[in-house]
This record gives sequence, structure tokens and C-alpha cells, in this order.
Amino acid sequence: MADIPDTSLEITANFRSSSVVTAPDLGSWFIREVFPLEATLMQFLQRYWRNESDLADLKQDVYVRIYEAAKTTRPNPVRPFLLTIARNIVIDKVRKEQVVPIEAVTDLEALNIAMDVPGPDRTAASRDDLRRLQSAINRLPPRYREAVVLAQVEGLSSQEIAIRMGITKSAVSHYLKRGIRSLADMLYGEPQSMRSRP
Repeated sequence: MADIPDTSLEITANFRSSSVVTAPDLGSWFIREVFPLEATLMQFLQRYWRNESDLADLKQDVYVRIYEAAKTTRPNPVRPFLLTIARNIVIDKVRKEQVVPIEAVTDLEALNIAMDVPGPDRTAASRDDLRRLQSAINRLPPRYREAVVLAQVEGLSSQEIAIRMGITKSAVSHYLKRGIRSLADMLYGEPQSMRSRP
């Protein structure tokens, strides 16, 4: 996949200032110069932002920024200015999202975004935490383990767990409370040797 073109240098070199822009002139300029680029804009947005439900909003954001910028000076040429604004909006949206779905942005490296990549120590610590959690889950009594996995891993409701396990909802509640309490004790509680001391 090709990188998003970084046209900011091109824009800086080719940006021409116009005289004071009046509202009717701005409207006709916008219709004449920006609207014909809609297909290019949509192709760009579809390429770098896969969540189609956001595309109309992204397009409007681009139009608003161009219109606001053109109130003081008209960009010339318009196409690289439009694509730079679209690129910046996509980058801003990625940065604001706490969790980015894998299909949302096809190639984050193409956007030149500084990502918060965990270092080797954080990765190793996370793996150790997962191993401890898996070990603790494996030590749970079978019915507690089944209820906890169905609720916390598979995301089933109490009713769905009751049907799957062939028990009542109150039994599910009991298994979940005991299972989660046991996990918390295994992961964060005092060691057994400490509890037996006076």
C-alpha cells in the first residue's frame, strides 16, 4: 500500500495569497474549486479510514477546515491542500481514538504517527501477568472456572451461562462470585503461609 502523500511542503511552496475574500466570492470559489475534488477526497478517505460510517463526517470536517482557511487566503493549488487537511484529520482521529479497530486504519505507518509501542520489559511483564492469570484460572474448581470463562472471556449474560451450564441464574451468580473471589485471592491476596500466622 502506498504511503499517504505528505503534501505539506508542496503546499507551503505553492500557497498563493489572494486579496480579501468576500462571502459570495468564497462560496462560488468553494463550489468551483473544492466540490469537483470530492471523488478524490472520498477515494483518499476510503483508502485510509475503513469505517465507512465515519466517511461522511470526515468529508464534512475537511470541507469546514478548507472553508475556514479560505476565509483569509485561498489555497492554490487546492488539491494538495485538500489532501493534507484530510491526512491531518485522519491522523487526529487516530490519535483521539483510545482503541483503534484493526480495520479502521489500513496502514498506520503510512500516516507517520508516533505510536506508543510497549518496550520489551512491558511486553515481558504483560506475558507474565497473562501466565499468572491462566494458571490461576486453571486452579479454580471446574464449575467456577466454567462460569468465570463464560462470563469474562466469552461475555455471556447470566441467563446464557445458566442455559449453557444447565443450572439456575442464582447458581451462576454463586459460581461467579466465588470464582472471581478465588482468582483475586490467588492473584492479589496474601500467600497461604502468611494467613496461617497469628
